Amino acid sequence: MKIAFLSMEHLNKTYSGGKVAVDDFSLEIEKGEFVCLIGTSGSGKTTTMRMINRMLQQTSGTIKLNGKDISELDPVKLRRKIGYVIQNIGLMPHMTIRQNITIVPKLLKWPQKKMDERAKEMIKLVELPEEFLDRYPSELSGGQQQRIGVVRALAADQDLILMDEPYGALDPITRESLQDLIKDLQTRLGKTVVFVTHDMDEALSLATKIVVMDDGKIMQVASPDEILRHPANEFVENLIGKDRLIQARPSITTVGQVMLTNAASITPDKLLKEALKTMHDRRVDSLLVTDDANYLKGYIDIEDIDYNFQTATSVGDVMHDDVFYVQSDSLVRDTVERILKRGFKNVPVVDSEHRLVGIVTRAALVDIVYDALWGDDDKSESKADSSQQGGAAQ
Repeated sequence: MKIAFLSMEHLNKTYSGGKVAVDDFSLEIEKGEFVCLIGTSGSGKTTTMRMINRMLQQTSGTIKLNGKDISELDPVKLRRKIGYVIQNIGLMPHMTIRQNITIVPKLLKWPQKKMDERAKEMIKLVELPEEFLDRYPSELSGGQQQRIGVVRALAADQDLILMDEPYGALDPITRESLQDLIKDLQTRLGKTVVFVTHDMDEALSLATKIVVMDDGKIMQVASPDEILRHPANEFVENLIGKDRLIQARPSITTVGQVMLTNAASITPDKLLKEALKTMHDRRVDSLLVTDDANYLKGYIDIEDIDYNFQTATSVGDVMHDDVFYVQSDSLVRDTVERILKRGFKNVPVVDSEHRLVGIVTRAALVDIVYDALWGDDDKSESKADSSQQGGAAQ
């Protein structure tokens, strides 16, 4: 019989005065899953998470990690095996970023050289410069601090990561960037994530399994698609919201299936006049910039060439490296709103290795939204027209 990586059986938490926070909660989580606990305030999701690392003690029921009852483990040693990310980040203000990242490895008595190497590896994962390691948290933006909070939870190579509404206080753009980051890291590193959120869009975008909670009880456990297509009851329906028609339609597919594969691109070493000629030949006003192996590096537009033509030489001198992109295997339902609200005419699409594989255009997304909202009506009208024409012919 296969043992679940993390299992909770008939879990209950009752506070003094009889307040029931978690009521008969049972769930099995396999290694490598991304599980989102979602519900309204007071539904018991954070209480459940805090029992997993013994920040709270359950009233009854059992929690097992790799088949071992966590109540029999030393709570301090247990927490060192579990990464933990919270909303207010929790970086130590008097410690450098290097020291913050290596807090748990230091407690585990890693050699200094190994800790330094790990800090460099971690900061590279979140695409921040290595010199940030010697800065203090106050010298970084909120989004940058949150990135450090994420990799700190990964630094000791824990297999289980708990995340308690980590992005709730961030602006939408930073939040989406960090959602992409944690999903990418979770997939690449094979970590198991339990993620608490009150945002259904966030759960639908990140999770492989969603656990909907209300008043301490589980309302439904299912994949994002299953939740959208077959909500278990009225509470789940209301939590999803009627405005998510696009997500619920089975015809909506992956970005890779709707992208164009002939993205106009150029390498950083090319001269600006070559970039201008490529734009002219391709009839476009911007180019994506890739290296020789086709890894996406940034973009350059006609304004950049016009403004810098007399002073700069190569594309690499003036390109923008803050390019917004989407993954080819991302579901359109997870990306359509993010693309449309930014107003981009097109967005580069990359594979799992960050190589450019195409672009998704705003026009294609408009077609998808149109089909999702009115496609059935159009088909019905078309059938009606055909019927009328057939009747006239007779």
